[in-house]
Amino acid sequence: MSRTDASVRRSRVLLTGYFFGLGVVMAVWGARMPAVQHAAHLTTAGLSLVLLAAAVGMVAGLQAGGRLARPDRLPLLLIGGAVALAAALALLGQCRTLASLLAAALAFGAAHGVLDVAANTAAVRCQNAADRPVMSSLHAAYSIGALGGAALAAATARTAHSALFLATALALTATVLVAGPRTLALSGADQSEPPEPQGPGQGRAGSVWLLGALAAASLLGEGAAADWAAVHLHTLHATTAFSATAFALYSTGMAIGRLTGDRLTAAIGAPALVRTGAALAAVGLATGVLVDSVPAALAGWAVFGLGLSGTVPSLITAAGRHGPRAVATVSVTGYLGLLAGPAVIGALASATTLSTALLLPSLLAAALAALTRRALENTAP
Repeated sequence: MSRTDASVRRSRVLLTGYFFGLGVVMAVWGARMPAVQHAAHLTTAGLSLVLLAAAVGMVAGLQAGGRLARPDRLPLLLIGGAVALAAALALLGQCRTLASLLAAALAFGAAHGVLDVAANTAAVRCQNAADRPVMSSLHAAYSIGALGGAALAAATARTAHSALFLATALALTATVLVAGPRTLALSGADQSEPPEPQGPGQGRAGSVWLLGALAAASLLGEGAAADWAAVHLHTLHATTAFSATAFALYSTGMAIGRLTGDRLTAAIGAPALVRTGAALAAVGLATGVLVDSVPAALAGWAVFGLGLSGTVPSLITAAGRHGPRAVATVSVTGYLGLLAGPAVIGALASATTLSTALLLPSLLAAALAALTRRALENTAP
C-alpha cells in the first residue's frame, strides 16, 4: 500500500467516525424529544417552535458552512462543528423553559449544519483522492449511527434525558479531541481539489438547483417514512409495537443499500444506480400502499428505503464538483423536503386518505428516476 493510499484510508476511517457520531446524536435527540417536552411543560405548539428553531439554525449553519468550507478550514470546521453540536445537546438536556430551549435548539441546528457541510465536503475530497466511490459507505455510517443512537435511547428509557444527553455529549467531545491531530491532517495529501466545474455559471446554477430539487424529493420520502410509516401500519390494524417495525425495516433497507452502494456505483455508475433505485422505490412503496395488507406494507417500506439509499450520496457527490457552496445549497434544499414532507403528507391525508397521500413519495421517486440522467450526466465515475 502506497503512502497516499494509507493516507486516504485513514481519512476514510476518520470521516466514518464523524458521520457515525452525527447519526448517534441526531437519533438520541429525536428519540428523547417527548422527555424534553415534558420537562419544559411544552404544548405541541411549543415543541413545534423548538423544532422550527432547530431547522432555522440548521439552514443558517449550512449556509455558513458553505461559505467557510475552504480546504484549509475543513479540519477546524469538523472539530468545531462536532464539539459545538455536543455542547448544544448537553445544553438542551438542561433547559426547562421554552425560551432556553429555543436558544439551545438554534445553536444545535447551526452546529449540525456546519458539521454536515464540512463532513460532506471532506467526503467528496476524500473520494476524489481515492479515485473510487466512498460516499455511500460514509452515509451508511450515519444510518448505522442513527440506529445505534435509537437503540441507546431505548435502552436508557428510564434514565433522565439530561443525563443521557450529557453522557453522549461527553463521549462525542472526548472522541473528537482524541482524533483531533488526525483531523487536522485532513488538509494534507489525502485530499484533493474537486475537478473544476465546466460550462457557464448560469448552467452550473441550474444544475445545482436541479440536484437540490431531487434531494428534496428523496428526503421528503425519508421524512414520510420517519413520521408516517408506523401510522400507515396502524391503519392496517397492526399493533402499536408491531407498527414501529415499518420504519425499522425502512432504515435497515437504507443501511444495506448504502453499505453496498459504493461497489454498485463503481460497477454501473451513479446515474444508473440512482435511476434503478428510485424506480424500485417508487414501485415498492406504491405496491405497499395500494395492497391492503400488513406484509405488503412492511415489504414496501423496506424496498422504499433500499431503493432511495443511493440517492443522497450520489447527489452530494455531484454537488461537490461545484464546491462547498453547492454542497450547502443541495443540503439546504434537501432538508426543506425532509422538514416539509411530513406536514404535506398530513395535509393530503386530511383531504383524502393516508394511503392516497403516501403515493406522493412514490410519485416523487418516479420523477427522480426520470430526471436522474440529466442531473448526473457528467458525474459517473
